[in-house]
Amino acid sequence: MANKPINIAIIGLGFGAEFIPIYQKLPGANMYAICQRNKEKLNEIGDAFGIEKRYTDYNELLKDPNVDAVHINTPIPDHAKQSIAALKAGKHVACTVPMATTVDECRQIVELVKATGLTYMMMETVIYSREFLFVKEMYEKGEMGRIQFLRASHQQEMAGWPGYWEGLPPMYYATHCVGPVLALTKGEAEQVSCLGSGRIDEKLIPVYNSPFAIETCHIKFKDSDLAAEITRSLFNTARQYRESFDVYGSKKSFEWTLIEHEPSVIHTGESPEKVTIPDYAHLLPKEIQSFTTAGVYDSDDNQHLSFIQGSGHGGSHPHLVNEFVNALQEKREPYPNARQSANITCVGILAHESAMKGGQPIKMPDFTLSK
Repeated sequence: MANKPINIAIIGLGFGAEFIPIYQKLPGANMYAICQRNKEKLNEIGDAFGIEKRYTDYNELLKDPNVDAVHINTPIPDHAKQSIAALKAGKHVACTVPMATTVDECRQIVELVKATGLTYMMMETVIYSREFLFVKEMYEKGEMGRIQFLRASHQQEMAGWPGYWEGLPPMYYATHCVGPVLALTKGEAEQVSCLGSGRIDEKLIPVYNSPFAIETCHIKFKDSDLAAEITRSLFNTARQYRESFDVYGSKKSFEWTLIEHEPSVIHTGESPEKVTIPDYAHLLPKEIQSFTTAGVYDSDDNQHLSFIQGSGHGGSHPHLVNEFVNALQEKREPYPNARQSANITCVGILAHESAMKGGQPIKMPDFTLSK
């Protein structure tokens, strides 16, 4: 007998609305409810996608016994408290990055998952992007040989962004570069050390008491001779937007393109080769394969809405949804699960702490590590 479809509720309908049609078309999922504080926006989205169950109050949604799982796409400061509330209400959780902004919030989520038996997955896009899946395929086939070192960066100019973004320490939003370097080998960060460099606008510094334009962190892997380096910038650094990771193997190495839309490079000794990254829609159920490259709308009639899912985030959105729903249906842990999500997130939180202490090494908390 087939498993009962998972009733999904999406919280936050800016970026979050892009996932609605993926859940609607994925076998095993039922796009049950949406939640948005702005009632006009809520109804606009609900009408566009034919969703009847609508909430403006998140706490009221959590009281609905028909909701099996929530997918949280709200601003960063809300992630932890909304995840904690959902787990306490008996709901499975998928949450956009980062998991939390403090180590203690990460600990609470991990402990709740352990106590309740519920599922938590941080929806980190890069580790389901076509670029990552390309490197993962080479690695798992043994083509790269022994992995010797990993490097990743996420550089983005956030000047003019409102609210909590202003002055945000670079490493507080580091999962897009921490995630891939840990995920490739399913490794765990054991220790971090980080240096801050440069200085942001003086008016931004007091918001978080964080002066650095760039933070660069070294990660020591648990039970491994591997190390990784990650670089993060948010303000006052001239650079085209870039989420990237490089992997250096004994047989083959991969370097992300320096300029967007140009080919990445594979090195085999002295013979570099430019490569076009293929799409990985074939790994998905046919019903959602189109969402790795196509828009979410069936016709041009809906284009007046302010969001379109192109091939952004490396085509990762349907892969994320598929992993979360499959994990629930198969009663297994997703990747990354709560502990792994905490390990990825705490790297950034503790890296900033290290930078503020002049690069002092900091051990990762035990609750983020496997036994």
